[in-house]
Order: sequence, then structure tokens, then C-alpha cells
Amino acid sequence: MHEGALTRREFMIGAGTLAAAAALPAWVSAAVPGSYDWNATPPSDSRQGYIDWMVKNRGENAKYLGAHFDRFQALVNNKDLFTASEKRAFLLVPREEFCTAPNLPHAYDVDFLDIGYGVTISGPHLVGRMTSSINVQRGEKVLEVGTGSGYQSALLSNLTDKVWTIEIIKPLADRTRGVYDGLIGKGYSEYSAISSKRDDGYYGWQDAGPFDKIIVTCGIDHIPPPLLQQLKPEGLMVIPVGPPGAQHVLKVAKHTAADGTVNVARTDIYNGRVVPFVPFTALSGDVIKGTHNQ
Repeated sequence: MHEGALTRREFMIGAGTLAAAAALPAWVSAAVPGSYDWNATPPSDSRQGYIDWMVKNRGENAKYLGAHFDRFQALVNNKDLFTASEKRAFLLVPREEFCTAPNLPHAYDVDFLDIGYGVTISGPHLVGRMTSSINVQRGEKVLEVGTGSGYQSALLSNLTDKVWTIEIIKPLADRTRGVYDGLIGKGYSEYSAISSKRDDGYYGWQDAGPFDKIIVTCGIDHIPPPLLQQLKPEGLMVIPVGPPGAQHVLKVAKHTAADGTVNVARTDIYNGRVVPFVPFTALSGDVIKGTHNQ
């Protein structure tokens, strides 16, 4: 049976989530000292200036801020962050909060990192490029399919105050909801914009749609029709499409003509480069079984 829509309150952290969170970092960042300000932007022209600003204004752990800034510069140089708002989002989100404890020293490495349950947190360059490709604006409704660690949605919540995310692996969905709620309790109020549920993301989140933007973080050999239906006219989706382990990351633009005809345009955000993703798995009843590949 396909689950109904669940709000973030239904995923408040409990005993099961606490147990699942054991692999996550034991430390937590200090409380954010002030309320979230959409206009507040950390310095991006000075490594030390960035570190000092983040410690003062966001209560961040200085241990990771130098590596955070260095990776930011690499993303900018590689043109993986397109606009000032996307650069700001990357600078504000503490990636280390979404990594497992063994991977903390590698939080800002270029690599994908294991988060358990057979899945990974995507590398920061890929996350930056995919996020930038859909050009999220404040107030737009965004759906993410494949919550994973929660890092992608955290970035999105610094771009818009309307984020929905779906994860098919129940203990991972519970654990990540606990991460969000723990950080909200520490003052990261922007994460209150994230509604999450455990479900089969192939079918989207119909009750919450339609969406201005959709981002899919698992690989499939076609564009799921329900996701395309839930994308608003003139909306954008970014999705890895192709055979297992050899996807191309496509930006999908949905256009509706005056006569109601819907046209879909596809462009490859990496100009033909193959990027492997974890498979787009399917639910059979309440059990993950197989994939949605045709």
C-alpha cells in the first residue's frame, strides 16, 4: 500500500530514530545565536573573514570552516555554483552535520561518502551543479526525491521556504528527520521549511504538488510520468537518466503551449559525461524490492 503524505511533525525524533542516529557525529554545533535572516550573507572573498563570520553569526564549529571555504572556492572555480543565492546557500550549510562520524574528516572532500543503508551523500560539486541547474527562487515549491543524508534539502531550504523531500529507506528517513529536528532545535530554523516522508518517490508527493522545481538524486532509465505531471508548466526538473551506473544528469524543462500541448526539453548538465547514481528503488507493499527501471 502506498503511504499517504506525512508531515514533518509525524517524523519527530523518537527512540528508533535515536538508535539509528548512533552513526552520526557525536558533537553538535553550538546554538545559532540569532534568528535566520534571508539577507545575511557570509563573506566569500576571505577565508579568515568567512570563518570569523560563521563562528560569530552561525555558531559554527571552526574546525570545519576552513575546509568548507576551500571547497566553496573549488566549486566556484569549477562553475558548479551559478548565482549569488546558490553560493550563499553552500556557504551556510554545515555539510559535516549530515555525514556519518567516520567520514567527518572527509566532509568537504570531492568524493561521494557512505551514509549507511547502501547509499551515499553525493559529492559537493555534483550537489552544487544539480541545485544550480534548476535555479530555485525564494517562494517556489521544490520536491526532492531521495532525501538521503538531508544535505541536499538543507541547501534547498536556504533558497526557498517550501521544500518537500521523500526517502524510501525507512530507518534512513527517520534518522535524517531526527537530524533536521535536532538542528532546528539548535537554531537552524530554515530547516523548518523541510517537510519529509518515507515513501516511494517515483509517484512524487501529489497532495503537496504541483511543484515549480523537482530534483531527483537516484538513477533511473526514464523520466517518471508522475513526477512530470506534478511539475508545473514552465517548471524545471534535474534527474539522472540512463542504465544502471551510467546515468546522464538531465535538466528537464516543461513547456505548455497556448493550445495546451505539453513539450519537454532535455539538456545534459555535464555535456555527455556519465555520472553513476544509486538506483531508483521501488516499494512493493512496505518492502523495497527491485527498481523502477523499465
